[in-house]
Amino acid sequence: MLTKTQAIVLHSIKYGETHIIVDMFTRSHGRLSFIVSIPKSAKAKVKKQFFQPLTMLEIETDLRPKAQLQKLKDVRLAYPFSSIPFEPRKLAISLFIAEFLYYALRSEQENMPLFDYVVDGIQWLDGQGDRFANFHLVFLMRLSRFLGFYPNLEDYVPGDYFDLRESVFCNFPPMHRDFLQPQEAEKVQLMMRMDFPTMHLFRMSHDERNRLLEVALIYYRLHLTDFPEMKSVAVLQSLYA
Repeated sequence: MLTKTQAIVLHSIKYGETHIIVDMFTRSHGRLSFIVSIPKSAKAKVKKQFFQPLTMLEIETDLRPKAQLQKLKDVRLAYPFSSIPFEPRKLAISLFIAEFLYYALRSEQENMPLFDYVVDGIQWLDGQGDRFANFHLVFLMRLSRFLGFYPNLEDYVPGDYFDLRESVFCNFPPMHRDFLQPQEAEKVQLMMRMDFPTMHLFRMSHDERNRLLEVALIYYRLHLTDFPEMKSVAVLQSLYA
């Protein structure tokens, strides 16, 4: 079935001398993997740079539902980055987001609102001059809305605990260890209420930001099966030291 769709590159790996295997999240069919031939000519239409993490593409493919690896018939940039590849802090954040999505969306089917959320977030980060230090935290917290375990913030009362397993705020600590004390629960619910333009209003120290990242990753590991340790976390945690 000939299909044209938008796609976000999540991960690519070399396969032989002239091919790469690319995992993408597409707007029309969710997660798909492709085998891509990379010509050595500098004038070739398909370029290796197209398949860097979080690159947004317009692709055409002859989709075969039973095939593990799809083939591209045509590909072009949908949105050329203006700053992410050239600004070290943004690049570190983008590599973390790409790795995170690679694991979080492993079995994700068509989900256009989720796709649009990711695209809007990437474009916001690329166009922002400053005040993006909390981007990865807000991105992860709000992403849970599209994956089915976003907590009901209207239930929050100051002094509540946050049950990480059940995704609920509660008056008393649950009968297990996966919960946040009231001080951290307050920070989480506040961050979840923010969006990208307002998140700079939440001022945090280096240690506080890293602790919230740790909490967010624990939260996702409790709700997504086989979510591994991430290589890019150490680089991200070294930012803003």
